[in-house]
Amino acid sequence: MRARAWARKALSLLLVLFLVTGFTSLLVSMLPGDVAETVIPFGDERDREQLRADLGLDDPLPAQYGRWLGGFLTGDLGHFYRQGNVSDVSDRVADTAPVSLLLMLYAQVLGLVIAVPLGVLSAVREGSLIDRALSTVAYALLAVPNFVLALVLASIFGVTLRWVPPTGYVPPGDGLADHLRSMALPAVSLALGQVAIYMRLLRADMIATLRSDFILAARAKGLKPRRVLWSHALRPSSFTLLTLAGLNVGSLIGGALIIENVFGLDGLGLLLYTAITERQVVAIQSIVAVIAVGYVLVNAGVDLLYSVIDPRVRHAD
Repeated sequence: MRARAWARKALSLLLVLFLVTGFTSLLVSMLPGDVAETVIPFGDERDREQLRADLGLDDPLPAQYGRWLGGFLTGDLGHFYRQGNVSDVSDRVADTAPVSLLLMLYAQVLGLVIAVPLGVLSAVREGSLIDRALSTVAYALLAVPNFVLALVLASIFGVTLRWVPPTGYVPPGDGLADHLRSMALPAVSLALGQVAIYMRLLRADMIATLRSDFILAARAKGLKPRRVLWSHALRPSSFTLLTLAGLNVGSLIGGALIIENVFGLDGLGLLLYTAITERQVVAIQSIVAVIAVGYVLVNAGVDLLYSVIDPRVRHAD
């Protein structure tokens, strides 16, 4: 990708960061409650007033936002204030982000691994009993919220059968097998909805691709059906799927917030939820900004993969 394209990506990153954090700052200012009362619930009112002054909560909203933005750009993500304890947001993000990243990675990989062969099978068997059955299952998965799936899976496989732990998180350093067991139910709960979306999208693209002239020409040359299917038809059909996988990071982040609460995972979503309930304005802005930066970077990586899948994109840059 040329320098001009990278410059556009950098500008889009800055624009997204500004719009998302600015809008978040406006919304948080409208929330009821007071962080000073949360941090000092039984203290003197003068202590609360001093805390508000230290945090700059009495300043105009543009001044608060400008002060936060200046700190964020220099690596200062602010602090968490919790009943006498003060902790750096950067430390909390560093502790919780790996949990959320692993959860989303496992869910994304699992979703694609399941959806791609099922989407191809459904396209090849268009109109058959298998196609109709897979479509019915996909629609059913789309209709069920992921937190409902999470509760059902936790009840069956975690509580009743006891195959995997229903709650808790084991870091990879404490044993890979135990780590995967602790992440199995959260990842599956988050992935099932993605499987339905990816499968339906790939099915539609594959059906259109299999009817293309270049596929007919490949078959006329005597190429094996399996090679035509996986080498010639799947690559152009996965272009839209790759785009959706990148854009779907946003929904994965939203789903991870709920899934982390259900399974007791100390991830970035749970940290954001805590910050919102405690009205930690600076922490909320910093966490949202980190998520926004990650979202834009993931989509920039997806754009890079376009040139691998379709050389026409590489020549067009």
